[in-house]
Amino acid sequence: MTATPPASVANAHVAARPTATMRGLNLAYGKKPVLKGLDWQLQPGQVIGLLGRNGAGKTTLLEAMLGLRDLHGGTVELFGESGPQLSDGTRARIGYVPQRSDLFEGFTANELLAYFRSFYPRWNTSKVDGLLSRWDIARDQPIARLSGGQQQRLSIIRALAHEPDLLVLDEPVSSLDPAGRREFLRELVDQVLDRGTTVVLSTHILSDLERVAFNVAFLRDGRIAVQAPLDELLDTTRQVTGTREQVDAFCVQRNAQVLQRRALGGDQELALLTLPSGAAAEDDGLPLQAVNLEELFMELA
Repeated sequence: MTATPPASVANAHVAARPTATMRGLNLAYGKKPVLKGLDWQLQPGQVIGLLGRNGAGKTTLLEAMLGLRDLHGGTVELFGESGPQLSDGTRARIGYVPQRSDLFEGFTANELLAYFRSFYPRWNTSKVDGLLSRWDIARDQPIARLSGGQQQRLSIIRALAHEPDLLVLDEPVSSLDPAGRREFLRELVDQVLDRGTTVVLSTHILSDLERVAFNVAFLRDGRIAVQAPLDELLDTTRQVTGTREQVDAFCVQRNAQVLQRRALGGDQELALLTLPSGAAAEDDGLPLQAVNLEELFMELA
């Protein structure tokens, strides 16, 4: 199910204004800093998987981007507008599925969707009807009586219904079974390919991320440590083990850059390197070891 954007879509976005630009974001809880001068930019049509350890600040970052958290420093622009002063028109271009459902549990699904429809000039009724039927969500039953998975599906439908240009998803499939996750990811791919939506997806289920994410961003120590196209990252990143001097000499010889290094026993270290395209296939000097997304997560997040 891995999606590839059409060339026409990709080319159309080359000179487009960024969907979101964050500069120097600082935010702390008491004396504990969470975001530390974070810079991040999202481009139209990108699907970005946001990865980080528990407590790294992924939800805080997403909420700060959307203006749901007060920053202690830095700026956010969405579609060229300052985050705290978004116009109604710009707000209507954003869809958000929070980690915890914020549905009105006394409403039925029909009542909830009718309420939110009044806020959006663009609303795809046929998409809503199709998803409600396909995902088997009772329209006239109080939301409180729906299962956790059905409530999560309803939250996703609400976020997709107005066909947003920016879709922010914070652990959106944690309550879904594998079949439900696959259906959701298929719908997400269609949304991106049909409309060029910018999607930010935070999830701990790496196999889901591999199905849809064109790009991955690793949040570490309050900053975006690495962001790159996933295929490119897997193609050009290798692990090597040796002394620091050996790794540094290898980098000079092979024109490689160190993404992350970690001390092992004695004078040995494990280094994660980025090599020029095509050079990662060579295997002279220190032995090169290919990495998968889980190994990248363990070293970069």
